Amino acid sequence: MAISYKKLWKLLIDKDMKKEDLRIKAGISTNTMAKLGKNENVNTDMLVKICSALDCDIADIMEITEEK
Repeated sequence: MAISYKKLWKLLIDKDMKKEDLRIKAGISTNTMAKLGKNENVNTDMLVKICSALDCDIADIMEITEEK
């Protein structure tokens, strides 16, 4: 199983936000943003910060997919 953050990127487009805007609003590091961009595991505390900043649920920003 693998993690995909495609939903997060689509949500940012819908909210007319850039990745940097999210990083600042959620108070997360550039390292975390890089991990998100590579679909790597991210600490749940960071995911909660993102959800709080975007006023959404965790299922709105990520999904579990089959590994390729």
